[in-house]
Amino acid sequence: MTAEPTPHDDAMVHALRQRVGALGPWFHNIDLGGVKTAPDHFLGDYPAEKYARFADAVPRDLTGKSVLDIGCNAGFYSVEMKRRGAARVVGIDSDDRYLAQARLAIDTLGFDGVEFRNLSVYDVGALGERFDLVIFMGVLYHLRHPLLAMDLIREHVAGDLMLFQTMQQGSTEVEAVPEDHPFYAPGTFVPPAYFDAPGYPKMHFIERRFAGDWTNWWAPNAACTQAMLRAAGFAVEPTAEADVYLCRTAPVPFAKFGPAAVYPAKGNLA
Repeated sequence: MTAEPTPHDDAMVHALRQRVGALGPWFHNIDLGGVKTAPDHFLGDYPAEKYARFADAVPRDLTGKSVLDIGCNAGFYSVEMKRRGAARVVGIDSDDRYLAQARLAIDTLGFDGVEFRNLSVYDVGALGERFDLVIFMGVLYHLRHPLLAMDLIREHVAGDLMLFQTMQQGSTEVEAVPEDHPFYAPGTFVPPAYFDAPGYPKMHFIERRFAGDWTNWWAPNAACTQAMLRAAGFAVEPTAEADVYLCRTAPVPFAKFGPAAVYPAKGNLA
């Protein structure tokens, strides 16, 4: 890791602004030594302001640790993990423009030990290694097969911790559910009432658009988010931010019956 430089003259600032503009629009507002990539972001100083609300949940010292940033976008969280001393960071995304943004940010800030690759979350098995910390934020609700993605992360790349975030809608309550669900309430032919309880795990499917974005497919409630994480083999700790969870790898439920991830792992990709 090297020190973060600050542009020293107007010519350097102008050239950097030109490069930032050429790669726009940016979804991550990153301060590149005085040049901000998305100063007029509709969410404010995003994602820095959001990160500040749960940053204390992330280990302060990542010296010697490896980090995988899934759906890295322009690399905000990759940068922040390098600032905490991570020895190695791999960021993956399926959008080449985002990856170009991330490379510009890392190069400008002078960090080494960071690699960005065009890779889908469904192909994380191709990385062939486990990471001390996996960042999986702002991705789940864009996926056609969200639980599959979580299974693959647990099976192939999660070594210890995962920092997870998803859009959530509906109740924030978390209902206790039975270990085994009966067809009917005892002594009746009526379905159990807890399926309609606000705190029962529910995944809302968005057929059209959400906030104008056709890739927003899913919006779990809080109970569903936590249940899915546990089902994929993660112990869940809520953070100060309601839609962000710090997770640790745990035994995968029903693992004795075989692997949960049904999508075949692929060999290393060039």
